Amino acid sequence: MSELSHVDREGRARMVDVSAKADTARIAVAAGELRTTPEVIRLVRADDMPKADVLSTARIAGINGAKKTSELIPLCHQLALSSVNVSFGFTEDAITIEATAKTKGPTGVEMEALTAVAVAGLTLHDMVKAVDPAATLNGVRLVTKEGGKHGHWVRPEAEQQKHDHTKHETPAAAPASRAGEGRTAAVVVASTGAAAGTRTDTTGPVLAKWLAEQGFSVRGPLVFADADISFGLSDALASEPDLVISTGGTGASPTDATPEATLALIDRELPGVADAIRQAGTAKFPLAALSRGVAGLAGRTVIVNLPGSPGGVKDGIAVLTPILEHLLAQVAGGGNHE
Repeated sequence: MSELSHVDREGRARMVDVSAKADTARIAVAAGELRTTPEVIRLVRADDMPKADVLSTARIAGINGAKKTSELIPLCHQLALSSVNVSFGFTEDAITIEATAKTKGPTGVEMEALTAVAVAGLTLHDMVKAVDPAATLNGVRLVTKEGGKHGHWVRPEAEQQKHDHTKHETPAAAPASRAGEGRTAAVVVASTGAAAGTRTDTTGPVLAKWLAEQGFSVRGPLVFADADISFGLSDALASEPDLVISTGGTGASPTDATPEATLALIDRELPGVADAIRQAGTAKFPLAALSRGVAGLAGRTVIVNLPGSPGGVKDGIAVLTPILEHLLAQVAGGGNHE
């Protein structure tokens, strides 16, 4: 687009008329980070800040910010949001923020997702400023969007990062098992405690690290409460990655809903993959037989459920490593069948 949509021919600001556009499902994902100190990270993860309940407060603020976007950004349309999800992650010196907004209507939901990240980030700053007044909110950006005339869009820098990674990897330096070279993956964690900030997830980061080592461009870990895992998996699928691996929510507890959410999204099952993961775990830990995790295909995306324990993730990695390249090649329409 070579012209600004919110400026008319006389150079005056205007609200775009979307009355002639068709209603379609719209999804937008935005991200950002609050750069702070390791001390703040430790306090937030332990819920030990002077202003307690940091993540829950910031999450609610982000959701509320998305709902009020048209009041804050003067030329934005009022949208009937069907869903807003705000999740957080941690690095050594930053709290990462990701927001997903959904609606069905004639115009996009990007500004709502961006506003959710910005407001959540500012709320985090307010909550931590007593310990680190120098904290900075950085990198508020749109990551992906779906719907409308232009369909699927992914931030160009993400594609460039994948290209650069492949370009600079020499055959001599690349391990033979790098199944995901040039491919994309998402890690989804089902944990009510981790989503609320009351416990530390130890499985998602392990999966993300392993996938990155295999050459994947990784999104996540995306952490969701058990009750929100259906939304979490749908969110992960929105960008059409090659692979989605979930951890947690596969047991027999009344709140464990990952298998049901996965079955509702896949077109075909891969029962042998799920059975192999169960067998690998049961050989060492009999209770692993209680996992109800499934594996399957949603379009050309492979989805695999792993248990929410470090041991279960380790077993899953052991099973997936030797078969992943062939599996993804088959799904893409290739692979040696002889």
